[in-house]
Amino acid sequence: MSQPHLIRHRVTVRAAAPLCFDLMADLGHWPQHFGPAVHAEVLEPDKGDGDLIRRWALTGGTEVHVWDARRRLDRDGLRIVFDQVEPQAPLTSMRAVWSFEADGEGTTTVGITHEFTVTEDDPQAARRTTGEVNARTPGQLDSLRDLAERWDEVEPLVISFEDPLFIGGRLEDVYEFLYAAAEWPERVPHVEKLEMTEDTPGIQFFDMHTHTPDGRDHTTRSVRVCLPNHKIVYKQISLPALLDGHTGHWVFTETPEGVIAYARHTATIKPSALPLLGEGTTVADARKYLRRVLSTNSLQTLRYAQQFAEERVHAAHA
Repeated sequence: MSQPHLIRHRVTVRAAAPLCFDLMADLGHWPQHFGPAVHAEVLEPDKGDGDLIRRWALTGGTEVHVWDARRRLDRDGLRIVFDQVEPQAPLTSMRAVWSFEADGEGTTTVGITHEFTVTEDDPQAARRTTGEVNARTPGQLDSLRDLAERWDEVEPLVISFEDPLFIGGRLEDVYEFLYAAAEWPERVPHVEKLEMTEDTPGIQFFDMHTHTPDGRDHTTRSVRVCLPNHKIVYKQISLPALLDGHTGHWVFTETPEGVIAYARHTATIKPSALPLLGEGTTVADARKYLRRVLSTNSLQTLRYAQQFAEERVHAAHA
């Protein structure tokens, strides 16, 4: 039997335990508020042994690591358990237990206990894994602490919306247009320049220069997770000055008549940058501005995808 290794980390958070639990339990919060997280979703719902989730996370800024875990949420006990499924060698098992203990007076001790085993109890592999866990876990706890303690301030700064567009074409063609972002400078007028790498199939990094409808220019760097004919998820890792966070996705629903494509944006406003939109600009003003410019650009892109897909249908029936 392999020797289990235990590592414990703790942090005190000036926020209520249920809030800390909820922020960690909601996968939608991860990419928007926790730096390395690119995307997370439920692959299988809970049938009694926890749900199966998949997480995509940045490593080193130029790669994305993917892992699956069986997750058990215990809201009454304020615990979340992650058991990695088929962990990457030399790991033979990896469990992380998050606990949220109310300390009274509105503070919470948030803890993570990692328990892992390695192939043949290799001591070098155990030390290397211990070092990796010790390197990343304090940052995870600090991120949750910062978010929970500022949640009343942060929540009104987050704007999230989704725009749908019906396309009378094939899903494969709509996906192809949105996947081939390197072609956008020739296909989408508000994209001036785009430099993309895709060293791992379906994982794209690109630097994009764009124009907003009010004539402003932006340069952003994004990472995308492309799930063929299902979803394209993105996270901006180099942001425009107005934002502290920007994530989103393109998702598709087939209908008997074609495809409904949805463009979602979730953006976090940076309060200190509000004067960039003019003296006296409020958060409410910035929300309206972002709703207009982000929606305009993404719907323009969808309309070009619509044109691309519908022309292919017409050509096939000509």
